[in-house]
Amino acid sequence: MTQQARIQDAFHEPACEKNAAKDEKARKKGCSKPLTPGAAAGGCAFDGAKIVLQPITDAAHLVHGPLACEGNGYDNRHAASSGPTIYRTGFTTDLSELDVVMGQGEKKLYRAIREIVETHRPPAVFVYSTCVTALIGDDIEAVCRAAAEKFATPVVPVIAPGFAGAKQLGNKLAGQTLFDHVIGTREPDDAGPTDVNVIGEYNLSGELWQVKPLFERLGIRLRACITGDARYADVAAAHTARVNMMVCSAALINLARKMEERWGIPYFEGSFYGVEDTSDALRRTARLLVSRGADPALIERTEALIAEEEARVWRRLAPYRPLLEGRRVLLYTGGVKSWSVVSALMEMGMEIVGTSVRKSTPEDKARIKQLMKDDPHMFEAIAPRDMYRMLKDGEADIMLSGGRTQFIALKARTPWMDINQERHDAFAGYDGMVEMIAKIAGAIHNPVWAAVRRPAPWDAPRPAEDLAAPNWQAEALLAPAHGGPVLADAPADDDPPAPDGAFLKAFKGSDAQELGEC
Repeated sequence: MTQQARIQDAFHEPACEKNAAKDEKARKKGCSKPLTPGAAAGGCAFDGAKIVLQPITDAAHLVHGPLACEGNGYDNRHAASSGPTIYRTGFTTDLSELDVVMGQGEKKLYRAIREIVETHRPPAVFVYSTCVTALIGDDIEAVCRAAAEKFATPVVPVIAPGFAGAKQLGNKLAGQTLFDHVIGTREPDDAGPTDVNVIGEYNLSGELWQVKPLFERLGIRLRACITGDARYADVAAAHTARVNMMVCSAALINLARKMEERWGIPYFEGSFYGVEDTSDALRRTARLLVSRGADPALIERTEALIAEEEARVWRRLAPYRPLLEGRRVLLYTGGVKSWSVVSALMEMGMEIVGTSVRKSTPEDKARIKQLMKDDPHMFEAIAPRDMYRMLKDGEADIMLSGGRTQFIALKARTPWMDINQERHDAFAGYDGMVEMIAKIAGAIHNPVWAAVRRPAPWDAPRPAEDLAAPNWQAEALLAPAHGGPVLADAPADDDPPAPDGAFLKAFKGSDAQELGEC
């Protein structure tokens, strides 16, 4: 399949209501806006593919291109691992200008795969194309086929060069790669009636570990998380699961739909952010499993677990409600967080003054409207000057966003908290809800904000008596150094006080010495 055909197939998504409503001509244009040359635009297609696949922790991830491509894409999210760490090793062919001119790209790629297999013995190697190797025409797929046959190790080509589109397109191309080359290549001997996959969860800062114990207490086995803290063999056997849960439909809805078409695995979209959404995700998982042959008692066990966990979490959240109720939040994120975090904050009585819907699906937007009733305050983007004005005028008490907009909030002297994938805190599940609310309360009530909002000493209005009093230090500085005439405004019966030590430190050399001897 050519690269253009891959892109058109990713855009032609029947499961997306917005895409299905378009005519054929509009559908071929795709969903992503064209990138501005030189602008990051939230990441390129290569970056999006690496985000999806790199959390397969026991596989090696080899970037075929210049060193800078691996440097920019390395460890860009805190996808944690409970075991293997090879995924954190930055493998690259490090193509130079000479390699390009001499046509050495494919040979260098083959040698790099051989070195990785012989040195690290990974269960699989993912090979990523980049702008340079796509432009010079390296046949990565042919090299991967030859290397896989020679070294008896799966070598998976990931054809998602950066110029193909934005990050979200790279997510979809990575999902297509898993569908074409990985899922269904292994038949496990322990498939059971309560096996589930979670798709679009990347275990950022360990969020999967806040949810997995809930499944385990219900007797539900997580066959594969695609791809947080994943193992290659588990992803290869993901087609034996009974239910798929989609965490971020904008990224991998194509994978969930195609798994349903080929293997009959039903899927639903849910979230683990907030108490209500976590409970709803557990309920829907249990009901789908029972409909597919699991023990009907699973529904009763799920309701008992939800009642127990909700009672516990509301006891822990009770002290924070008086601190946060009525506080106003500006949420500048996207995707599933555009509505799931809204739900979590509204549970604590907070007011959402605005939420962005970048990278959000029509279903995401419909949920926001349902949550926020008649006044959803949705927007695609806010210009930095408008965001600064909102915060400076006090329209929000805190902003939750990614790291790129934090300095707007800090310049406006407004509390800010990282809610995007770069964060170091885990906010999923019941315990994650408590962690998130505690962080927000701590940010809003941090005493530093009262300090930085006070006028600077040189900007504060001076009392009238201070304005009338003579400034002896300034007058001493203006007077001649060796006993010149006293200024007319100075009282005759009172000598000016000597300047203090801090004032003298501002002068160097003989001037400071002479001033001190006056």
